[in-house]
Amino acid sequence: MDAARARKLADRISQIVAEMLERRIKDPRLGFITVTEARLTNDLREATVFYTVYGSEQERADTAVALHSATGIIRSEVGRQIGLRHTPSLEFVADVIPEEAKRIEDLVTQARTADEELARSRDGAVYAGDPDPYRKPAEPDEAGDDE
Repeated sequence: MDAARARKLADRISQIVAEMLERRIKDPRLGFITVTEARLTNDLREATVFYTVYGSEQERADTAVALHSATGIIRSEVGRQIGLRHTPSLEFVADVIPEEAKRIEDLVTQARTADEELARSRDGAVYAGDPDPYRKPAEPDEAGDDE
């Protein structure tokens, strides 16, 4: 199958799933969920839907259980709206992008703090030795031996 067509169908699947979660699935276990991406295999048989949940670990776990229980309803709606001969099976996977972004932000903050400490330690520091460590040839006037 054409990869461009698979990407278009994956985008459509993510839209359908997001609309279903917003309007039709009324499971109280669903947290504040965002569908970030959907990927479809080239044979159009399996779709992986990535999502993020804003909240605690318990809310994330509850949302995962709610998505697992609603997979059949969501899959039937995807099949009805997409119109393929074979409706792809859906797998919901928690997206790790927010956690990775938080980790990268923490690392950048650490590096910035280390740079500030280094800059503070440099204030008032002097070079060891001569300010100009390069030897210069003696000029004839200063040496006094040219006469």
